Amino acid sequence: MFRFRLPLIPINFLLLVLLISACAAGEADTPTPAMEGMAMAEVPEDLDTSTTRMTNQGAFQVSVSSNLNPPDINEIHSWTIHLETPDGQAVENAQIAVDGGMPQHNHGFPTAPEVTEELGGGDYLLEGVKFNMAGWWELKLAISAGDQTDDVTFNLVLP
Repeated sequence: MFRFRLPLIPINFLLLVLLISACAAGEADTPTPAMEGMAMAEVPEDLDTSTTRMTNQGAFQVSVSSNLNPPDINEIHSWTIHLETPDGQAVENAQIAVDGGMPQHNHGFPTAPEVTEELGGGDYLLEGVKFNMAGWWELKLAISAGDQTDDVTFNLVLP
């Protein structure tokens, strides 16, 4: 009796490659049950989406504005950050760290936005902002100027 025997390692490798290809070929927009829970999470109805806010400890009044109105998805753009003291004086020579992302999806920005230039009069240029999908985004700023350090979070909802 003749037995045909295939090498086991190449077949296992081929099956692994086919499995990975099948997973990668699945539609990215088709949510899995686990993804549906994240994607379906609601934006809070009382979410403050104002673009001017006091920092958490009241050290600074901060405004943000995009150079694109409304900000486009999947396009890198810049913003202007305006800093004032609570009594309306422009804040110069501030250090601003940027963070944020999508709280519902638990991920950050797909880029690394950073303040690249002080424009004068309390204005700072924020570059490298990119939103890669619609939804609720947070823009978090940690600000240090003089002996004051404070932070603020802006909520943005992109259609």
